[in-house]
Amino acid sequence: MSYNGRLTSLSHGGGCGCKIAPGVLSDILKASPIRNIPAALLAGSDNNEDAAVYQINEHQAIVATTDFFMPIVDDPFEFGRIAATNAISDIYAMGAQPLFALALLGMPINVLPLEVIQQITAGGESVCTDAGIMIAGGHSIDTVEPIYGLVAIGIVDPKKLKRNNGAKAGDSIILSKPLGVGILSAGLKQEKLSDAGYQEMIALTTKLNKPGVALAQLDGVHALTDVTGFGLAGHLLELARGAKLEARLEWDAIPVVEEAVQLVKTNIFTGASTRNWLGYGHEVTLASHLGLWQQNLLTDPQTSGGLLISCAPEAEAEVLAILQAGGFASAQKIGSFVAGSGLSVL
Repeated sequence: MSYNGRLTSLSHGGGCGCKIAPGVLSDILKASPIRNIPAALLAGSDNNEDAAVYQINEHQAIVATTDFFMPIVDDPFEFGRIAATNAISDIYAMGAQPLFALALLGMPINVLPLEVIQQITAGGESVCTDAGIMIAGGHSIDTVEPIYGLVAIGIVDPKKLKRNNGAKAGDSIILSKPLGVGILSAGLKQEKLSDAGYQEMIALTTKLNKPGVALAQLDGVHALTDVTGFGLAGHLLELARGAKLEARLEWDAIPVVEEAVQLVKTNIFTGASTRNWLGYGHEVTLASHLGLWQQNLLTDPQTSGGLLISCAPEAEAEVLAILQAGGFASAQKIGSFVAGSGLSVL
């Protein structure tokens, strides 16, 4: 294997599309159930929470998460930025404030020039600076494919912690970023993505979900997560299962990247989208006028995707104001939680 200037040529997958399929992951985890859970562990692997949360006193709990993947773009600095943004997002998705990070680095040392690896880590450091934290250490190994990510540590008041199982019937469902990043990445790999589409992809995947901290202060926000490798449908189903409710979406209300729509209509999408549907499609009901391309957008793996928020209708305006003030211009209500189970898209 040799380096031709394209990082994506060195990996079999990229970004959150590298995630193990939801059905397979569920089977793996069943083989090693967690036992003897201490009361201080407020959130663990149950219901696929975004991070682990361990309470240390009445007003403070430590939030810990990790995320890493293979290149989704060829530019090493941008790859580092995207991977770091994606990892820190899970801290914001719990309503927590990031404290510091540790780097996870796996590189084919005999293939990649050292300056390329340095650019990857520099990209990650630039995002941490934007988040107001430092990379305090980490671990590196020599691997066949390039891998980069972070362990991210944060802190939250246990009373303000936002989990993914607190949605209530009647809640509004709000999404902060448009869908389509996975499709854009597939277009990039096939050299069919425009320059404007690439720039939009970079802008979306490197935008930190900082409003999660402010949203956690609102009593009207009942559940919070971020949309990543399992797509909008998969992560919304996690919220629905946790609350024992049905998520009901209006297709026309869902923000989508226009070029992603153009690409998916020409049958360009990721293999992860198909794997996602095989894992949870039996829980999804699509209206008869919706076709395969809409299905592939709903299941599209979002690398460093947006926040997915369940809030009381009376809190909706304040939630949207916080998101828009944070630069999330596409944020909007996409549906509601109602009695029932699963996900329906009208």
